[in-house]
Amino acid sequence: MIHFDNVTKRYAEGYEGLSNVSFHIKPGEMVFLTGHSGAGKSTLLKLIGLLERSTRGQVRVAGRNLTRLKKREIPYHRRDVGMIFQDHRLLHELTVFDNVAMPLVVAGIGHLETGRRVRAALDKVGLLHKERAYPITLSGGEQQRVGIARAVVSKPPVVLADEPTGNLDPALSREIMSLFEQFNQVGVTLLIATHDIELISRMNHRIMTLKQSRLVEDSAG
Repeated sequence: MIHFDNVTKRYAEGYEGLSNVSFHIKPGEMVFLTGHSGAGKSTLLKLIGLLERSTRGQVRVAGRNLTRLKKREIPYHRRDVGMIFQDHRLLHELTVFDNVAMPLVVAGIGHLETGRRVRAALDKVGLLHKERAYPITLSGGEQQRVGIARAVVSKPPVVLADEPTGNLDPALSREIMSLFEQFNQVGVTLLIATHDIELISRMNHRIMTLKQSRLVEDSAG
């Protein structure tokens, strides 16, 4: 599902965000990505979502070679990749419903189907009763769950999460990880960047560790 073959990302000032990284994540795997701040976790996720492009090496997602993807093809790739951010990135002038609906509106999905999918996604994260609320009225944990609903509403085969529990207390963090496991159980491939070693060490999933832009450990062997 996700292949990195000797991938390096060098920025204009000469700094390497990733250095010669290779791994393979199979369809339906749930994988944690950890490492110190600045180790390259966010850079790796951005390469998968094509928010940035690699300098060397190949990145392939769902059989698609991102190295060769033309600019006009990027939006179609992103429809297959749901992205969840630590800061939620919700539009505060829109309701919860409209925030979650945005990927479907962009994709040209009809009104009735959009409503059905949005309410199903909100129900899955326990926020159906908040569909007409505005993000500013929600707690941090609720805002994160809205972000998760938005990422999965178009049923992408791949979901990426960048420090999704970074601002949450331990109980809420466990709730969010439980949600991810539920999505994984229906076949979604998940790659989750996190600092929370204590939490993920209790979960039976593969852990990849970055250090100074290099992949130094992979529990897959």
